[in-house]
Amino acid sequence: MPTTIELIGAALFAVALVHTFSTKFFENLAQRRPAHAGLWHLLAEVEVVFGFWAMVLVMFIFAVQGSGAAIGYLESRNFTEPMFVFAIMVIAGTRPVLQLAQACVRGGARLLPVAEPVAMYFLVLFLVPLLGSFITEPAAMTLAALVLRDRFFARDMSTRFRYATLGVLFVNISIGGTLTPFAAPPVLMVAGKWGWDMAFMVSNFGWKAALAVVVNAAAVTVLFQRELRRLPPAMSIPGRADVPWALVALHLAFLAGVVVFAHHPVIFMGMFLFFLGVANAYERFQNRLILREGLLVAFFLAGLVVLGGQQQWWLQPVLLAMSSDAVFFGATALTAVTDNAALTYLGSLVEGLSPEFKYALVAGAVTGGGLTIIANAPNPAGIAILRPKFEHETVNALYLLAGALPPTIVALVAFRFL
Repeated sequence: MPTTIELIGAALFAVALVHTFSTKFFENLAQRRPAHAGLWHLLAEVEVVFGFWAMVLVMFIFAVQGSGAAIGYLESRNFTEPMFVFAIMVIAGTRPVLQLAQACVRGGARLLPVAEPVAMYFLVLFLVPLLGSFITEPAAMTLAALVLRDRFFARDMSTRFRYATLGVLFVNISIGGTLTPFAAPPVLMVAGKWGWDMAFMVSNFGWKAALAVVVNAAAVTVLFQRELRRLPPAMSIPGRADVPWALVALHLAFLAGVVVFAHHPVIFMGMFLFFLGVANAYERFQNRLILREGLLVAFFLAGLVVLGGQQQWWLQPVLLAMSSDAVFFGATALTAVTDNAALTYLGSLVEGLSPEFKYALVAGAVTGGGLTIIANAPNPAGIAILRPKFEHETVNALYLLAGALPPTIVALVAFRFL
């Protein structure tokens, strides 16, 4: 039987899910109730949702079981991933790293026999997600979202274009990190315990993911090629000096260091603080650091860690009640309402699972990683960067679901039937 706190945790988790679909309500409330507009605007920030309800859960634990239990529960949670995503977002979002990414994408675009905006759009949705297998998915999401924001979303593009692009981006990032065992959070949770190395990932996941990524990117590019062709060629910003390549190399070294020590926050956070000093020393070669966006995303993920810790009592039995055939589709669906890494982590706790069950669980988890904001850890990073370019600075969860369904079906076919 679940405990009182587990029942409260499940109820608050459900409330938080409803809240993520209701941010527009709080925006409207802010306009109708100006006396407390600040509070309503805060609750309309989708990145705040899970952190807010996690604090409510901690207050319940404090009231029911006392301060010792509340503190003990928080200290039992692992907050490495939120800290890592924060650090990697800020470093990957700097002008030196972005300059290199844009140079690579533009260089590749020149090789394609299509207009520059069309080629660049395709490569951002194709190459950058696959690059996530090596620089991690949060870094790939940050780079892709920044390029899309500055090159495409800042223009007068249709609402349909924005949601279709966001859906493909989320799905391709989720599956594009499966070429290696360390880049995608749901794979990372199980790779060590199950003995999945690089060769296993490439032969069982990687080639299927790459095929689905290129199909998704090509399909959405063809669908919106008329809108893309109307865009003018990319132009440099007057008065902004190019970043010296030595400084670009130094930023890449910081990025690589954070990735290598991703499981050791005492090291990568120290490196991040050193990076902040370097960024301040060469401020003329920097844009505004995305510290606010990174902190909001970290708050979101930390809230998910706190609330998610009370969901094992019902999630694990649901997973284990499924056959290896059913678990693929079940994991895909469950990922929409909980972080996909949480699903695979629960699977890793169970002994004696068949190889077929293990594959189906992870494949389903990464397939559904683009359906909602909470489905995959990098998604809040993309939302934080791109949300200001949507109408009323709000991303409609149902429109996102609609935009993500077609590329999700492509991924489903690739992982299940190839």
